[in-house]
Amino acid sequence: MLKNALHPLLHLFLPHHCVGCGSDIMSRQQVLCMHCINRLPVTGFHMHANNPVEKIFWGRMAVTAAASYLYFSKDSLLQHIVHALKYKGNKELGLFIGRKMGELLLHTHRFSDVEVLVPLPLFAARERKRGYNQATVLCEGMAEVLTLPIFKQVIQRQTSSATQTNKNRIDRWLNMQGKFELKQPDLITGKHILLVDDVITTGATLEACGQELLTAPGTRISIMTMAYTVK
Repeated sequence: MLKNALHPLLHLFLPHHCVGCGSDIMSRQQVLCMHCINRLPVTGFHMHANNPVEKIFWGRMAVTAAASYLYFSKDSLLQHIVHALKYKGNKELGLFIGRKMGELLLHTHRFSDVEVLVPLPLFAARERKRGYNQATVLCEGMAEVLTLPIFKQVIQRQTSSATQTNKNRIDRWLNMQGKFELKQPDLITGKHILLVDDVITTGATLEACGQELLTAPGTRISIMTMAYTVK
């Protein structure tokens, strides 16, 4: 009874808003209201071989399976969500999205033999400035559902790189060469890895990281991202 009585006061002085639309018609345990959850542009890629994410890597890197949870476009609900995750410190949002990604993979056989989650690493200085790696947060949400270990230190980003935003596919690929170093190959030798990131555009960063991971003998790679950029 006391909790119910205090709830209106708590809502008045510490309002809790939906990250997507700003609505306050939601519980304090939610990060998105049901209206925004229903508006999320789900791709369905996880159910289908040869989907657009897998085609990105054709002829570039051996990928067992690949998918993205949502479609990303400019000035969209998802762009607002990505910004909140990467630049506004909203880790709860990342955990929520990660759990959704994990639930998707439970409903397809295509990722059923994945053994470990590996978040795409950030350069250390950038991670310190941000306070966390958004890919790691997504992995933490996925791990809650999939009960898989997360190997955060198996590969490291050696140097920072110039922004990829205005680069074409070739320039993005050149920009990422030599940026990753496999530190603990014995941990992933012979394993099926799920490499996780937030948004995929040309796939250059994931390819550079994946190629380094594949230097561990017998390793296989699948890829899962939060979003796929609509061209």
